[in-house]
Amino acid sequence: MARRNSGDDDLLMEEDELTAAFLGDDDSATMADPAANAAQPAAASDEWDESEDLPGQLAVDVYETREKLVVKARTAGVNKNDLDVSISDNTLSIRGTLSAGNEDGVENYFVQECYWGEFSRSIALPVPVKEEEIEAVLKDGVLTISFAKVKQDTVKKIQVL
Repeated sequence: MARRNSGDDDLLMEEDELTAAFLGDDDSATMADPAANAAQPAAASDEWDESEDLPGQLAVDVYETREKLVVKARTAGVNKNDLDVSISDNTLSIRGTLSAGNEDGVENYFVQECYWGEFSRSIALPVPVKEEEIEAVLKDGVLTISFAKVKQDTVKKIQVL
């Protein structure tokens, strides 16, 4: 990589210096020589360790209307019996399991991008809700949970004594 001629030469780095800055000096040699890099076996840290499986995190949308707070989550492929939805101290918790189905006979995956297994999400609700007035519906792969909001009293004037 050629350097540009400017008064800020200290801010510009050669390509191998930049690589070393991000990867460390040990990795810069293999990056500079692709043949050496190809001959190297994969590091143990690059291998998948199934013992460290953590539950997936569920993506959600949270919004409000005039009377309700609504939480929506994509749960396509999840049976409603495999969902656990609860609320405690204004925190909503959603847990479930997404089953891949029968995988008997699979010898090799060529691409595996879908998440299968347990997932969970806890959300501190942004506004007070009536915990006794909640509706949860699972339709077309979308879990929609609607809460009746607690109406806030109008501003009261406080007399200072």
